[in-house]
Amino acid sequence: MTDLLEFRREVETWFRDNRPPDPGFLLPESFMEVGNDAQFAYLRDWQRKIYQAGYLGMAWPEAYGGGGRPQAYQDIVNAEMARQKVPFVPNTIGLNWAGPLILAIGTEADKQRYIRGILNADDIWCQGFSEPDQGSDLANTQTRAIRDGDEYVVNGSKIWTSLGSYAKYMILLARTNPEQRRYGGLSYFLVPMQVPGIEARPIRKLTGEYGFNQTFFNDARIPASCLMGQEGEGWKIAMTTLTFERGASGGQAGGLARVSMGVGDVVDLAQRSRRDGRPALEDPFVRDQLVRFLIEDQGDQLCAARAAIPALCSERPEAIALSGKLRVTEHRRRMTQFALSLQGGHAARWIGDAQAVEGGKWQRAYLNSFASTIGGGTSQIQANIIGERVLGLPKD
Repeated sequence: MTDLLEFRREVETWFRDNRPPDPGFLLPESFMEVGNDAQFAYLRDWQRKIYQAGYLGMAWPEAYGGGGRPQAYQDIVNAEMARQKVPFVPNTIGLNWAGPLILAIGTEADKQRYIRGILNADDIWCQGFSEPDQGSDLANTQTRAIRDGDEYVVNGSKIWTSLGSYAKYMILLARTNPEQRRYGGLSYFLVPMQVPGIEARPIRKLTGEYGFNQTFFNDARIPASCLMGQEGEGWKIAMTTLTFERGASGGQAGGLARVSMGVGDVVDLAQRSRRDGRPALEDPFVRDQLVRFLIEDQGDQLCAARAAIPALCSERPEAIALSGKLRVTEHRRRMTQFALSLQGGHAARWIGDAQAVEGGKWQRAYLNSFASTIGGGTSQIQANIIGERVLGLPKD
């Protein structure tokens, strides 16, 4: 315990002394909005600095570039980054989804090849799951990967490939057996993006930002060694990936994935906002709503500790893990919406407007919050998962 307390003080000092300077331009809110070279370079340099200091991948094996330390040390770093509101690290898909997957089920060659580059941000990763015409029906993936000797020929397209224009690798779900529908004919690949026939086209979001892409595969040839597991195992591996993406499984490398905005920031906003000529914080309705958000926030923070104690989860052991994404993303959406309601007529202002409250960051945060309620499985799908797997409700 003494070692952890000393480490906490060390981390607090390091992030206070090494916070990167203001870049002089608007930073994105998360990895899903990194849309220009200046933003990308700034955030990539920041990730490298954190890794070189030893504060990223602390619980990953030393043999592959990690720190080889207990998870408690990385948890302290993550909490301190959020507390000090330092910039996020950009390689979210690599650090939180692809990396843990490779460490869990990848070959020794995979671990040696990919893990260090994920941690030091040399190798940025993106995800090729969703498709333009399939919506949330991931099992109906139509992108084809047909074996041709020592290669696979890939054709089709993927949508919402965050960081696709900067990525070196993609985790790709594709159909290797067109004769089999849905789950059986799917395979999983670790795909190099810089090969002929792969093109990532940026998509402009409602906020005016970029970061999302549509990625096209036109007779793109990738080595057969990119296949993870065996042909036909893609669905199983994709579902394992989603447990990391949704936070249902641990093993992530750490680091913030987005700008840290919490209930405390909304309380500060309520103190500065006016309602009927008085601070909005004095309004009973506002106070009631803020207390509800604070209770939810504290409950979410305590869930991780509770999940580690089997006696507290015996009745429904999967409830906390499977509900995490739904709870956190919907909490953020409702919280940012409430922050706008505190602004009255100024809620209609946008970034660049001199009269926008706090530069318009809450407007952007609210619109961006919907991305998290969709990516990784929509809130409706998450509710279905909880209903079926936690509550035991019938699918129909």
